[in-house]
Amino acid sequence: MKKYLIIIPLIVVFLLGIGGFYSVPTDSSAVVLNFGKFSKIAPPGLHWRMPFITEQFTLPTKRQLKMEFGFASRDASDSNQPSREPNLDSNMVTGDLNAVTIRYVVQYTISDAKAAVLNNTDPVSTLRDLGETVMRQVVGDRGVDEVLTVGRKDTEDTAQELLQKAANNIGLGITIDQLQVSSVDPPSSVKSSFNEVNKAQQEKVQTINRAQSLYNQEVPKAKGLADRMLSNAEGYRAETVNRAKGEVARFLSVFEEYKKAPEITTERLYLETMGKVLASTESYIVEDGDSSPLPLLYMQGQTDAKIPAKSEEPTQQGFDRPSRTLQEPAATQQTRSNNRGR
Repeated sequence: MKKYLIIIPLIVVFLLGIGGFYSVPTDSSAVVLNFGKFSKIAPPGLHWRMPFITEQFTLPTKRQLKMEFGFASRDASDSNQPSREPNLDSNMVTGDLNAVTIRYVVQYTISDAKAAVLNNTDPVSTLRDLGETVMRQVVGDRGVDEVLTVGRKDTEDTAQELLQKAANNIGLGITIDQLQVSSVDPPSSVKSSFNEVNKAQQEKVQTINRAQSLYNQEVPKAKGLADRMLSNAEGYRAETVNRAKGEVARFLSVFEEYKKAPEITTERLYLETMGKVLASTESYIVEDGDSSPLPLLYMQGQTDAKIPAKSEEPTQQGFDRPSRTLQEPAATQQTRSNNRGR
């Protein structure tokens, strides 16, 4: 009898010792509590605890988790991932009192296992409630056009920020890695009309982008052309002003000389002017009392030409007299007479 009294306690101790071992997966950590108080964070591997005194809570702290709202994936390995009531989770009302169906995914990581265990009885369910509340708040602050079209990215960013702030306020011990909207659809009864609106919005954005591209192309070209025209005008202005100033300076110089010697200056101006005029006209030499001119052109390049006789009869060389007599213009004769008088 005494042997049994010794063996029984040994068996009980042995069973308790074996039952105290527990294993932590490689992607998890265990929160160990002694008499309900925090003791330590157990890393992955095999550990032992005192039965009935120590308890542990294993959490997947080393992998990213996913939570779905408005739909449920069939191949989900995590029981907390699918939406519990997809229809209720996805139906929301926008700020302009329009109904939309929105489906989204929250990717999160348990960053503080101690806070997740001690501050909340069920952190995953709490996160789901917070995610639904935050998304309804964000959608309720926006119009239906913004939620369906251009405001999707802003909706995701705002909802993720608010969800992280709410999780931090209650010490959830969870970090929100990403909040992504999978789809935003109008109610089925008006889906076709909303699709037309969405298409029109996209065409509007495309038209604005094309117009902006054309603006960026044409405006610099027009500015360059305007700058070139202004530069040319400035150059022409400077050239004209400088030329006018030169003419004025030359006139004043001549005028000063004229005041000193009027007759000499007048004669010089006359000779310079006649030199310019006669240089561009056909000239003739006419002897006094001779009615037959001798063209200078006759002397240029034709040295063997014979001068026609004064008689109207044909000469022996076979040349005829000119059919008309070239005379000096009356204005030139008057000027020459005046010069002789001087």
